[in-house]
Amino acid sequence: MLDRITACLPSLAPAEQRVGKLVLSDPRSFARLPVSELAQRAHVSKPTVVRFCRSVGYDGLSDFKLKLVGNISEGVPFIHRSVDVDDKTSDIMVKVIDNTVAAFLKYRNDAGVAAIEKAAVAMVQAYRDGKRIEFFGVGNSGIVAQDAQHKFFRLGMHAIAYSDGHMQVMSASLLGPGDCVVIISNSGRTRDLMDACDIARKHGATTIVITTSGSPLAAAGHIHLAADHPEGYDRYSPMVSRLLHLLIIDILATSVALRIGGDKLQPLLREMKNNLRSKRYA
Repeated sequence: MLDRITACLPSLAPAEQRVGKLVLSDPRSFARLPVSELAQRAHVSKPTVVRFCRSVGYDGLSDFKLKLVGNISEGVPFIHRSVDVDDKTSDIMVKVIDNTVAAFLKYRNDAGVAAIEKAAVAMVQAYRDGKRIEFFGVGNSGIVAQDAQHKFFRLGMHAIAYSDGHMQVMSASLLGPGDCVVIISNSGRTRDLMDACDIARKHGATTIVITTSGSPLAAAGHIHLAADHPEGYDRYSPMVSRLLHLLIIDILATSVALRIGGDKLQPLLREMKNNLRSKRYA
């Protein structure tokens, strides 16, 4: 909850930002103080305090305080970080969306442009030299790897995705200088992905890792695209992490496409689209 408020702050109105900062500075006091005292401390009106609570996804001040108390005392032990067991469907919808938007905003504010640019340059060079670009991931990350393969395949690249550990190790053994492999992992601790990364790097391929900072995989690759978020990697059904990985792939694919150039890509994509028309109902 506090992570979500931090990420939402830049998108809020200045007065609501002051309320948010008051929450973050002392959440326990915020949960017990009356609205008049909160408004005075934040130098805002009482309606602004209520508007802040609604802006970050709660029904009002009472609902916000109730969830805040539960969050700071014992955390939220459910599948999705912001969802509570007694939430209505409308609450779930708002919270899942807001939690995702907050993660995206945090990434926008924290992301390192240099790493993205370095990865895009390496992939464009691989494309121009006719080298291979591969995507490795397992579980949910394997699905992201398939999505990445689809995006880069459409750009005319020799792209392929593997989600099986044996295939990843075999393919990594065949990579060489100039090839690129993008390894996607929520935890950054999956043994198969670590093995494949080490093998690919040993054979001279450029290793690009999309994973959380401070993980073993983050240190194992040549280029680390940090995907940091408040969602624990041990949760049963990752949501925000998967969407954040897809976002990073989109940014990387767009950066690569612009470097290749529209003059080369537009005719290719136009022909592809025309050829696919027969697959659709008129």
